[in-house]
Amino acid sequence: LSMAALSISRALRAACSAAFHGRGDLPQFCLRNAPRENFLFGIFRLYSTTVLTPNPDEGKIPPHLLSTRQVLTPDRKIGLYQDLVIPVTNFRFENRGFMVLAGDVFDVPIRKDIIHRVVRWQLAKRQQGTHSTKTISEVSGTGRKPWRQKGTGRARHGTLRGPQFRGGATKHGPKPRSHAFKLNKKVRRLGLKIALTARAAEGKLLVLEDLEVPSHKTKNIVNYANQMEGSKKLLLVDGGPIKENLKLATQNLHYVNVLPSIGLNVYSILLHDTLVMSKDAIDRIVERMHTPISR
Repeated sequence: LSMAALSISRALRAACSAAFHGRGDLPQFCLRNAPRENFLFGIFRLYSTTVLTPNPDEGKIPPHLLSTRQVLTPDRKIGLYQDLVIPVTNFRFENRGFMVLAGDVFDVPIRKDIIHRVVRWQLAKRQQGTHSTKTISEVSGTGRKPWRQKGTGRARHGTLRGPQFRGGATKHGPKPRSHAFKLNKKVRRLGLKIALTARAAEGKLLVLEDLEVPSHKTKNIVNYANQMEGSKKLLLVDGGPIKENLKLATQNLHYVNVLPSIGLNVYSILLHDTLVMSKDAIDRIVERMHTPISR
């Protein structure tokens, strides 16, 4: 030990002897010639346990103030429908307390098949379907019979607009149509829950008190994104309509996108590796997930 530690050890030994002199309850580590490291550890442990928790029943939280809902520990198992506790911050990374996430929305079993079905449904529904080809009645050209039916030795034809001629029609080609197909609302809702659960399990779900920015300057969002390690694309989700300052601050950033809570979807979550949501957005998403499905 250094000279400073030796002086502290001697002072604590003297204080310990003076404090317990004549009482018969001097700790054994003060009486025997123990190493200085053990002596210091025993003194600190004695005073910490005696001063902070003199009575096992003292200082306990009243039972009526404790929540009866289950809260997960960091080393948890995914898909147990248990509530999650997540810290709440802001764009300056200041501590704003904690928020409880509903377990039936943010802790459901992960199913890749459901995610695959929902993504296929989204991509098929947004496909334009404007491709078109011309049939034999739409292609330009004469309707005259190219040559007489018999006697030429050539194949018989009634028009030069057929698919076998250059510049002719296309048989069984695509026509404008909708590529959308039906997917049950329960499956679509489950897909969104699974996507939110995956981001929460990866630690890529951040909760902000609000998405208010002081001005429309892009540097407000750039400074926030630069302080986040391992995040390449951010998806900011607000509860209501997007504020004008936030819209202007993010419109020039290709790696930051903004959505209202009503527009949150599985495909957008998968395209971004980090999901940043406001408290209002989480409340609205949970309310939407708990709303009964109308038939």
